[in-house]
Amino acid sequence: MERAPSPVKQKAIELGLPVTQPEKIKDNDEFRSRVTSIRPDAIVVVGYGRMIPQWMIELPAFGNINLHASLLPKYRGAAPIQWSIAHGDSVTGVTTMRIDAGLDTGDILLQEEVTIAPQDTAETLAPRLAAIGADVMIATLRGLAAGTVHARPQEHSQATLAPVLKKEDGRIDFHRNAQEIWNRLRGFQPWPGAFTTFHGKNLNVWEARPTSAHLVPGEIVTDNGRLIVGCGRGTAIELLVVQPEGKKRMAAADFIHGYKPAYRERFG
Repeated sequence: MERAPSPVKQKAIELGLPVTQPEKIKDNDEFRSRVTSIRPDAIVVVGYGRMIPQWMIELPAFGNINLHASLLPKYRGAAPIQWSIAHGDSVTGVTTMRIDAGLDTGDILLQEEVTIAPQDTAETLAPRLAAIGADVMIATLRGLAAGTVHARPQEHSQATLAPVLKKEDGRIDFHRNAQEIWNRLRGFQPWPGAFTTFHGKNLNVWEARPTSAHLVPGEIVTDNGRLIVGCGRGTAIELLVVQPEGKKRMAAADFIHGYKPAYRERFG
């Protein structure tokens, strides 16, 4: 199957700009020679996810400028959008920074805050951050050229991490309170999602919302087609759309009708 070109590559081709796609940039003499010959004023790095070699860091006068989807130094790492929602934040943002040899540790250039709406998921928030980030990147490059944007060091003591997501991060721990479970469900879309087990098989949870009930964590109660599960600290969550292993997504009422969970049976 032929891979579709990225939007960046598509636009570059439309504009008649040269495109190169090396498998690696470290220890790649041909790529190094090609980039060096261009003598760039700045190199823009977005969504690369690997360390930039030192020769490339030192090459352009304005540096390697990275767009990061958080308000650094908060949420350094690979999954800042997902963890900001999973932690229940109401505000995030974008940062342009000058890449150094560390992991998202370089000097800050510009930042812009973005509100996280109560119903946002990683899938709805990411496009908003990308659109705003594009404007911030343009403002950064213009400001650097005009001498109106000045780098400032990060407060490293305030740094938090947003590590790569693992499949196990999606497993629902019903001892967490309902709000925490809901935040993680929203943050971990589309992967690793949110899942538990029922009768020894996986059950994915696609939509849910905190609700009122006093149940043991993991305990199931059905009420007029509603599927309510006990959570930690005297809270509960209503599962709205679920997907049993090997089946399609279904509304909670259909799951109740087909799988008939017993009164106070438990998930997980």
